[in-house]
Amino acid sequence: MIYLDVCCLNRPFDDQTQERIRLESEAVLSILSGCEAGKWYLVASEAIDYEVSVTPDPERKEKVGAFADLAMKE
Repeated sequence: MIYLDVCCLNRPFDDQTQERIRLESEAVLSILSGCEAGKWYLVASEAIDYEVSVTPDPERKEKVGAFADLAMKE
């Protein structure tokens, strides 16, 4: 099981001009891909649901919410 906080879920949508941010984004996307493939399970939390719900940018909110939707819900 893997837990990614909202900062991680947002990373692929940050400015990718800095190498560190680009590498972190690639890592997050790789983890999410593994979760989609059933290799790992992404764990959800109420904190993630809340933080995504208060994201001010509607486009980013939708994209990050799609990532969060990959998580296992109990």
